[in-house]
Amino acid sequence: MNDVSFKPCGDGALTVAFPSRIDPTINARVCTLARLIPERRVRGVIETIPTFSSLTVLFDPAITTYARLVRELERLLPECNQTSGAQKRIFEIPVCYGEDFGEDLPDVAAHAKISAEEVIRVHSSTDYLIYMLGFLPGFAYLGGLDERIATPRLQSPRTKIPAGSVGIGGDQTGIYPLDSPGGWRLIGRTPVKPYDPRRAEPILYRAGDYIRFIPITRAEYDRLLPACEDGSYVCSIKEG
Repeated sequence: MNDVSFKPCGDGALTVAFPSRIDPTINARVCTLARLIPERRVRGVIETIPTFSSLTVLFDPAITTYARLVRELERLLPECNQTSGAQKRIFEIPVCYGEDFGEDLPDVAAHAKISAEEVIRVHSSTDYLIYMLGFLPGFAYLGGLDERIATPRLQSPRTKIPAGSVGIGGDQTGIYPLDSPGGWRLIGRTPVKPYDPRRAEPILYRAGDYIRFIPITRAEYDRLLPACEDGSYVCSIKEG
């Protein structure tokens, strides 16, 4: 494809670079290529790492070469444009908004000049595309935040944000999968673990999936928490 280039990354990796912009259509091509590589059993590939607009492919140079891998990936590229009609997985993530978990919810509401209840309604009415994972294991970079509730990050980041916290930072929103420093505005918390090393697949979702936030009460949060902690909770996944 004329808008795709290949770049070597040392002797055991290459990057497939699509047009460099944040765009769901481009990201769908990245994620499709990441899915096709194992499906077509491309020899020598160890791992793929999707980003907003590129895919880094780690390979074993004892099995394949840079030139051979480029040729094999080039044959897959035409299929990466055939993303319309593809089924999407939507992970429903329960969130207890406000109360002790969303101390910055009033600030987000004040910045948006709407009520806290309206912030919750707006935030939970979108299916957010996972463009990529990074920063922490299971930290999803989401697209689709309504501009009405976009809110600047804190001037002074917190030194520790509890795992499961849901926040807004600028025009992004997301879940902190582990205890971590951070400067996003906290609006709620989920009992679900985006990252759990005990699971067969430790990271709950992949780039190209979607997240839908489902408001729950504090009582529902407390009821779900033990199952999430012991690994018995099964996240609801819808097909879109």
